[in-house]
Amino acid sequence: MKASEAMDPHPSTLKPSDSIECAARHIMQNRYRNLPVVDENFCYLGMFGVNCLLKQVIPKQVFMEKGLKNVGFIHESFEDLHQRFAEMKDQPIAICMSHDIRPVSPDTPLTETLLQLYETRSSIPVVEPGSCKLLGMISYWDVGRKIMQVKDDC
Repeated sequence: MKASEAMDPHPSTLKPSDSIECAARHIMQNRYRNLPVVDENFCYLGMFGVNCLLKQVIPKQVFMEKGLKNVGFIHESFEDLHQRFAEMKDQPIAICMSHDIRPVSPDTPLTETLLQLYETRSSIPVVEPGSCKLLGMISYWDVGRKIMQVKDDC
């Protein structure tokens, strides 16, 4: 089997110009961990996800080169986190897209794709070979649904 057999060919996507607030609302309403970001030609550019949101609301000192190693003494409220979110919610998602998730081609063997899904703990983009066009996404849910469909005794 190949990656194309496990992918969702109609994934939700975001544009790099979408605001962080708009993207966050979409992710939270649909319980996504991350979504692919594409340009006007549906070219895969990267991923936007909940880690970006967390990084934006956690105190900046934690992420400095020689930042805080122990943060247990910091006591924050959801109001504090909301205030930080409010300061950056209108920024485009392009400022914190992830480029760490390696796309697979539709012909990538399924086992190799599943191993990458396991190791990255993130949905995997399926991109057309020789171009950047996003063909689909493979998530835990897509794979789990197909596994469960094989034989459902419940």
